[in-house]
Amino acid sequence: MTVSRRQFCAALAAAGVSTRVLPALGDEKKAEPLRVIAYNVYVCKGWPDDRPLAKKAAKRGQMARRLAMELALYDPDIINFSESPSEALAKEIAGYLGMNHVRFPSGGNWPGTLLSRYEITDAANAPLGYDRPKDLFTRHWGRATVHLPNGEPLIVHSAHLFPGADPTVRLKEIKAMLAVMKKDLDAGRSMLLIGDLNHGPDSEEYKMWLDAGWTDTFAKVGDGAGLTIKADTPQYRIDYVMATGPIANQIAESRPLFEGAFRVNNADPQSFALSDHLPQFALFGETK
Repeated sequence: MTVSRRQFCAALAAAGVSTRVLPALGDEKKAEPLRVIAYNVYVCKGWPDDRPLAKKAAKRGQMARRLAMELALYDPDIINFSESPSEALAKEIAGYLGMNHVRFPSGGNWPGTLLSRYEITDAANAPLGYDRPKDLFTRHWGRATVHLPNGEPLIVHSAHLFPGADPTVRLKEIKAMLAVMKKDLDAGRSMLLIGDLNHGPDSEEYKMWLDAGWTDTFAKVGDGAGLTIKADTPQYRIDYVMATGPIANQIAESRPLFEGAFRVNNADPQSFALSDHLPQFALFGETK
C-alpha cells in the first residue's frame, strides 16, 4: 500500500498524529527520533477478553480505533504486530495511523503485520530461500525494507518465535534466521529485529542474538526488569526491539509501556487491557 503525501497527512490528522517530517538517522546534522513499537496484540480482542467491557468493545467494532488511538500517543514510525488480527482489521488500524503496512502470513494461526509511516519498498515472508519447514515459523517471521526520508534503507525483521519452555524449535528458528541475516550483518547494515521472541534475556536463544551482533535496546538503555507480560502483573520479558549496524549506536530509550490502556487496573474488576502483552517501545536518535 502506498499513499500520497496529501493522503498521508490527512490520515495522520484524522488520527490525531503529528505530521512532522522526520529526517533519517544517517543525517548527522538533522537526525530526528525514530520511534519503534513491538506489540503482540492478542488478535485485538482485549485482555482478559471475557470481561464484559472487552466483549462490548469487540462486539461494537471499537478495538481497531481504540488500539490506534493509544498507539498514536507515542507518535510511532514503525510498529510490529504479533498475533495480528484479520487483514481487514489490520488495514483499518493502519488507516487510522496513516501508515503503510505489510502482512506476514503464519504457518499456523498467528500472522504478523508490519506498519510504517514510511514506504515499505519490499517484503518477504519467511525468506529462507527454500520452502518453510512445517515445524518452523508457525507463528511468523518476515523481512521488509523501510525507505527512510534521506533515501537510506532500514531492514526490519518482524518475528514471533515458537512458545513454550522447551527451546528446541526456537533455537532452530534463530539459527535459520541468522543464516539469512548473515550477509546484512557482515555488511554492517542498519537493521531492526522486533517482536515477541518468546524467550527471556537469560536464555541460550538470547545469547545467540548477541553473539551474532544484535544489540538489545532495553539492555543497553532501559531501567528495571523490563517485563512485558502479562498486562496486569508483568512477570516475564519476552518482547524485544533489537538493533544492529549504525542504528544500534543511536538507541536513546527503550521500555515496556506499562501505562494507559496497555495495562490492566488490578483495582478495577471491569478493567481490561488492549492485549495480554505490553508494547515494547524504543526510541532512536541523537544520544547524549
